[in-house]
Amino acid sequence: MMPDCIHVSIREQRLTYGAFSAPVSTGAAGVGTQEGSGRTPLGRFCICSKHGENAPLHTVFVSRLPVGVYTEALRGQDVVLTRILCLEGLEPANANTRSRYIYIHGTPEVEKLGTPASHGCIRLSPQDAATLFSRVPLGTQVFIEE
Repeated sequence: MMPDCIHVSIREQRLTYGAFSAPVSTGAAGVGTQEGSGRTPLGRFCICSKHGENAPLHTVFVSRLPVGVYTEALRGQDVVLTRILCLEGLEPANANTRSRYIYIHGTPEVEKLGTPASHGCIRLSPQDAATLFSRVPLGTQVFIEE
């Protein structure tokens, strides 16, 4: 594992960054890079943009813009919550990651953390998403492995 790098283990459903470690949910459909597949890409990435600084903890984002606060009426939808760390693929095989809108972001479905349940993104609890966001500068390397 590279120092100062976010590491995501698909097998363990866990994200680590230095001393920070948290359960995640990755793609329910497994791993891959196909457009529209709902799969989580593997390899090297970087954080190319960040969204949601100072937003309330349960802010809902659509197209990376805040649209309100989460309510139970949204339960079961693929809600992007709290903070967004956008990923850009650094390898030919995952170069489409940014155009696929693959993020590290918060989720209201915390009961699913630790199991593959996303549509390709890396999901964290709202608190863990806010904590990671505050610690990670733009350009931080990310490594996702099976």
